[in-house]
Amino acid sequence: MTKRRTVLTLTAGALALAGFVSVSPAVAEELAELKEKGSIRIAMSGAYPPFNFVNDKNEVVGFDPAIGTEIAKRMGLETEIVTTAWDGIIGGLLANKYDAIVGSMTITEERDEVVDFVGPYYTTKRAIFTKPGSEFTSVSQLGDAKVGVTLGETHEEWASAQGYDINTYKGLPELLLELDNGRVDVIVNDSIAAILAMTEKGQEFAIIEDLETEAFGAGIAIREGNPELAAAMQEALDAMMDDGTYVEIAEKWIGADIR
Repeated sequence: MTKRRTVLTLTAGALALAGFVSVSPAVAEELAELKEKGSIRIAMSGAYPPFNFVNDKNEVVGFDPAIGTEIAKRMGLETEIVTTAWDGIIGGLLANKYDAIVGSMTITEERDEVVDFVGPYYTTKRAIFTKPGSEFTSVSQLGDAKVGVTLGETHEEWASAQGYDINTYKGLPELLLELDNGRVDVIVNDSIAAILAMTEKGQEFAIIEDLETEAFGAGIAIREGNPELAAAMQEALDAMMDDGTYVEIAEKWIGADIR
């Protein structure tokens, strides 16, 4: 696995350009503070099964909270899971509402300008899904389609850049429901999450096969200016990948090693 962690200088201008909340950068390394407190707050949407979702006991479960909790455990920390709307999740991190985002966040250059990333901790690809028998069978037809995306995801940005007619939703369950009900013609999402979620609920689907896309990594986002925290989290992640714990978690929630 390729290790990747970047440390960039946060500026008010970069925040403004990226459209994120402008706050003061961290003035002190946060690892010592977290150690003293004994816990770390990790954020996710809670609406992205099987990576993170709320079960029938009102618990946030899935691959992401399991990975985040295991990393925290190896750092000697308890875990507090926070769910929040995806389109404001980076703003919440910068406003100190939580300490890290472990929510299947794609590492992008734009995000890298305002946060640091640990990982990536898994890889996936963009995919476009429709219903079996749909008139939409090629990317070239999507200019006439109603396209569903999750608000604030990289897929929304991509679909908008293509000039598609998009509808935005809060999370994957809502996306799948809208596709099933015919209120959108196609949805754009990470391939692994959508396939697993639709298979789990018995929802039939077809994939637009001629989409050209590359694999991308999901990383753990933290506030900039915390190299010690980033190093400790990366060390814990690497160790769980080396000793088989990562694969156990991935097999439980995803059914495969997705590094």
